Amino acid sequence: MSWTQPGTPQRTIAVNDRAVQFQKFWRRAGDKQRLSLLKMLTTRALVLHRGLQAGLWRRVSTSTSALAAHGHSSAVDVVDCSVPQYNNRLDTPLPDIPFITNLTPEQKTLKEKEKDVWTKLTKEEKLALYRLSFELSYAEMKKGSDEWKTVLAGFFFFLGFTGLLVWWQRIYVYGDVPHTLSPEWVEKQTQRMIDMRVNPVNGFSSKWDYEKKQWK
Repeated sequence: MSWTQPGTPQRTIAVNDRAVQFQKFWRRAGDKQRLSLLKMLTTRALVLHRGLQAGLWRRVSTSTSALAAHGHSSAVDVVDCSVPQYNNRLDTPLPDIPFITNLTPEQKTLKEKEKDVWTKLTKEEKLALYRLSFELSYAEMKKGSDEWKTVLAGFFFFLGFTGLLVWWQRIYVYGDVPHTLSPEWVEKQTQRMIDMRVNPVNGFSSKWDYEKKQWK
């Protein structure tokens, strides 16, 4: 007979009863029965683990599909490095693929015209053909940007802000200079250190000539 706490689910009571029955069986069982029981529990644990793992991957794939269905393409877009890619690189004058692969009807017409004599092409058509294969020219890739101006302006801005902060702290936060930093106090402190022969071997007092009363 088991005691039931008010409000306790019946499932919890059943689990507790099974635990008590398992303890009684384990005490009465022999070595062979215990070994077989452990093998059975291990097998069930592995099956449960694989089931949970499969369920987790199923949920992840379902969530990914749901994001793609709702237009969140950025969450599932990946770069397939096993296929040729286009890159703007100075060390790669001829990329693996053209810059534009999906041509419009006008671009397809221009590509057909490219197969003929190039003297028939205008300057604009030659430039358009170049832009179909390359996004940037070498001159455009080597061209510097004005980003250094932004970096320099940010540097001077924070430098000036730091200077204002230090100035404000010096006036409104810090007090007066301690009297121990005054020339008179430093002179008396130096004389006292000499009289006490502080570090006479290789330190402060070793540089003072006690006979001539002057620095060596």
